[in-house]
This record gives sequence, structure tokens and C-alpha cells, in this order.
Amino acid sequence: MSTVTDADLDLPEEAKEIIDGLRQPQKSISPKFFYDETGSRLFDEICRQPEYYPTRTELRIMEDNIDEITDLIGSCASIIEFGSGSSIKTRLLLDNLDRPAAYVPVDYSGEHLSQTAERLASEFPDIEVLPVCADFTQPFDVPNPKNPTNNNVVFFPGSTIGNFARTEAIDLMTVMRNEAGDRGKLLIGVDLEKPREIVEPAYNDAAGVTAEFNLNLLVHLNRDYGADFDVEAFEHEAVYDEDFKRIEMRLISLKKQEVRVAGTPIELDADEFIVTEHSHKYSSERFSGLARQAGFAPRRTWSDPKDLFSVQYLEAA
Repeated sequence: MSTVTDADLDLPEEAKEIIDGLRQPQKSISPKFFYDETGSRLFDEICRQPEYYPTRTELRIMEDNIDEITDLIGSCASIIEFGSGSSIKTRLLLDNLDRPAAYVPVDYSGEHLSQTAERLASEFPDIEVLPVCADFTQPFDVPNPKNPTNNNVVFFPGSTIGNFARTEAIDLMTVMRNEAGDRGKLLIGVDLEKPREIVEPAYNDAAGVTAEFNLNLLVHLNRDYGADFDVEAFEHEAVYDEDFKRIEMRLISLKKQEVRVAGTPIELDADEFIVTEHSHKYSSERFSGLARQAGFAPRRTWSDPKDLFSVQYLEAA
């Protein structure tokens, strides 16, 4: 049985982070608060919606190029996945690697992480599974596997890097570089620039799953951070910003209201919105420039025939 390592998440600090974001001229809440157990389940459902191209496109890229990917990673690697998700792409990777030493899923949602780790430990009994519950945007301790490891490979699929602004993305990849070490590698999914008519529907699916996912953030804050949001008084919106090449996901206040987070009052006007996520889209060249600033050297990029998405392999510089 795998045991989750708790990286001592500091709830008072997180409540302060939420309040600080809601006090800014443009109110915002970090997308990491999406991922309670319900949020993680809803995101898995989003990935199955017909409008949401990233998941199926990335999976197909990996399937088509898995031999080359695993040859580059090499034998006896420890796979450190930032954000464990449903682990569909992880299974593909672990199935094809040569004698992987360990799998280290790192995720903010402890319950979801435990379930995923237990499933993978059962499916891959010869691979040591060492889950870590942590905010992976901050440094954390990587458990030492029992088996010898040739190198650490950070795996970050799903275009989650797009949720971070330029400087934040560099900071996160710097954490990845430090966790991976001097012989470390990075395998990452990067969503590519494309027209509005393709991007916007992916975040406004007809079934309303993304809307439910966005609103569940408020449910999470009410339950775990002493907030009192009236969820019915907000609605979901996602728009594409051509200038910044990013989706902006919002929760719009339907009336003038006051909410409290850990006893701190926050005023919202009617039609004022809270930004809950940015999803940046990159050219391969622009992303490579960010990675170099974080200490990674780009080595190989794979994409689909329509250039909707890319999987990129980088090594510690």
C-alpha cells in the first residue's frame, strides 16, 4: 500500500492568499483551489467533453511517439508528476519505460491523490509509488526510492503550465529543475496558439461541466476556508484574450454583495468578476525561451498534424 507524504500545507497562509487575491483591483483566486476531490473529478469529466481538444490530442501525440519519448528518458528513471490527474497518460508512460525506478505523483488534493496512487500501485506492482501531497509551485521534498535511479524526470502533462503567467511559469519550471537535479529531464504538455473559434468552446462546453467545475471552487472555499459565498449568485464565463494569447476564466457576480473569507469581508458589485484561471497558449519558440530561463535546454518537440498541441522534452542545462 502506498502512503501519502504530507508536505505540511499551511491553511492559514492559504486563507491569507485567497483574501489577498480578492482584495486586488482585479479580484482573483488561484486555480490550485479548483482541485478538491469534486474539482478533480469534474476536471476528468471536462477532459472527456468533445469541445476539449487538449487531452485527446496530447494522448494521441504521446501514443504516436512513445518509443522515441521513452528512449530519450532512458532506463531506471524516477517519474515525478506535478499534478497527478487521472493518470491516463502516466499509465502509457509507465507501461513503456525501461525498468522505471519509482513514480512520485505530487498533487494538492490529498484524497484524489491517495485514490490515484492506490490504483497505480495496484496496476504497477513492480514500480514503487511514492505520493506527495503538496503545493507543487513551492519546493518540496522528493522521497528517496528504494531502487537505484539513473535520473529524475518531471512529467507535467495537460497544458497546466498555461495556467501561470510568464514569470510564474519560469518560477514553476525552476522548481521543477531543482527537484529534478542536474541530470534531470522534463516532459511537458504545451497548448499551442490557435484561433478563438477553437479555443473558446473548449472552456465553454455545451454540457456545462466547465461551468460546474468553476463554481465548485466557491463550494471548496466555503467548506475548507471559512468562506460564505452564495454559489447561486455567480455564473461562469470564459473568454479568449487575443493580446495575451490566453483564455481568462471568470466567476461573475450577479448582484452587489458582500462575502466573507475566514471572517474578512469582501465587497463585490453586480457584474464584477473574479478571475479563476488563465490558460496561456504558446508558440513552441516562445515556450522554449521561458524554459531556458528556468535552466532547461529544449531537446525535442512533438505535435499533432493541425498543430493544436505539443509535447516537449527538455533536459537540465
